[in-house]
Amino acid sequence: MMKSIQSRLGFLMVAMLSMALAVNLFVFIQSHSMMRRIDSVFVSNVSIVELTDALNDVQENVYEYLNTRSSRSLENFYRYGQEYRDLCGDLGNRIIDSEALMLEKNIRAMSESYLDVSEQAVQAKRGRNVEEYREYYQSATDLYGYINTYIYELNTLRFAQNSENYRILMRSVNMLELLSLLLIISVFAISVFLAFVVIRQMVGPLRSLAGAADLVAAGDMEVEIPESRSADEVGVVTNAFRGMLDSIRQYILRQRTAMENEARMKENELSMRAHLQEAQLKFLQAQINPHFLFNSLNAASQLATMEGADRTEEFLAHMADYFRYNVRKTEGDATLYEEVESADNYIFILNVRFAGDISYEKEIDPEIDLTGIRMPSMILQPIVENAIQHGIHDDHEHGRVTLYIEKVEGRDNETGIDCVRITVADNGMGMTREQIDALMTRGARAGAANLSGGAEDEAAAGITVGEENGAGETGEAAEEDSGQSGSGTGIALVNVISRLALYYNEENLFSIWSDGPGMGTEVTVLLPVGEGRPEPGEPD
Repeated sequence: MMKSIQSRLGFLMVAMLSMALAVNLFVFIQSHSMMRRIDSVFVSNVSIVELTDALNDVQENVYEYLNTRSSRSLENFYRYGQEYRDLCGDLGNRIIDSEALMLEKNIRAMSESYLDVSEQAVQAKRGRNVEEYREYYQSATDLYGYINTYIYELNTLRFAQNSENYRILMRSVNMLELLSLLLIISVFAISVFLAFVVIRQMVGPLRSLAGAADLVAAGDMEVEIPESRSADEVGVVTNAFRGMLDSIRQYILRQRTAMENEARMKENELSMRAHLQEAQLKFLQAQINPHFLFNSLNAASQLATMEGADRTEEFLAHMADYFRYNVRKTEGDATLYEEVESADNYIFILNVRFAGDISYEKEIDPEIDLTGIRMPSMILQPIVENAIQHGIHDDHEHGRVTLYIEKVEGRDNETGIDCVRITVADNGMGMTREQIDALMTRGARAGAANLSGGAEDEAAAGITVGEENGAGETGEAAEEDSGQSGSGTGIALVNVISRLALYYNEENLFSIWSDGPGMGTEVTVLLPVGEGRPEPGEPD
């Protein structure tokens, strides 16, 4: 009894599939037979066309040989003549009343005469008997015309007969289609009837259980489940449902208690976060106003110009541009041109401080429109700062930093999208594989957290530290204050990786390469610009 539902459904499926298979086999066999008969209708017309083509080939090669005595045309004459003779052999050679067969007999007889006369014309030509080969050629030409006339009549007659046969076959096809449609409708009707009978036997007991389940789903946990007297699967499910309902009531009670506790913990967490943000805001408000700083630098630059201190004026102008960009771009994106200009200002400021000891070169593809490419702000300057602080460091005299900007096609990079590749290379201290892996792992973890929307406090802390050390003040100032080389630069690079992933919704845009300690370092950033690129996110 436990398998009664399964048995009924199995019987229903087998019956329906058997009827459908029988109908499909019948339709397939009849359709295949009908198509073969239709395909053979116009075969005779095709053979007549082949006969005409062979006759034309023979006539053309006879004419060509008589005019040029070409060995090629002579070979073709014999080859096409044999082909034409073989085709003529398929024509009827009995005298009967059928008009078509009479035409075939006449064509065959005239074709034999035509081939003989053509052969005599060729032989006369080879014997240089001009009058004789002309006479034979004229006779062959006359026979060629008669044969073409008979072939045309035969083709017309065959076409008329075949067209009538085709119409008869099409009527048979239409009847077959109608019969197939009736069979399909009958099978469908029988299948629906069987399905209705079997399903109605199953639905009755299920309705009571479904009604109780609907009340439970609506929130009525006090509903009484009616006892089922059936011993099949529905009865088993009903009894199991009754036993589960008590467990669900207890589970809901425990979940409600847990959710209330979690809500209280979440409220406490939000309160703590609000207090933390308030503390950070007060800390920022306690700092010097950056707008007052770069406005004061502009005033100092104007004063230096008035006093004729051109070098000081240029330095103060670069300092003002540098701080203005940092303040303006901390909450938005920027163009690639603005990023390169910020890095240039940063290098200029350092060269003034270190008396021009830092060697900085740029190689930029002139076809790239730097002003038309947008990217997250404060990406390039922290990388250049990292190359100076952790790369060439104190060896400014021999150290060299190079900026490369070029286009790369999608098949040549990990994203599969056309990109602009930015590379900052130095010939300094280099990095070990372990150091690179550790930095990339931190960056990938931060980028994944940003993309998933988690670890908000951690990402916010990374951005704050990176901006304070990579944007708000130079790495050298941090170094002087802390007594450490490039303090916080690692966090700045992690922040760069994280913001690239968040802006482009892509995790494979940042890479580091080094052959080892003392072998220099290359940091590469990919900016998607081709079709199919990911949509940029909100400005970071």
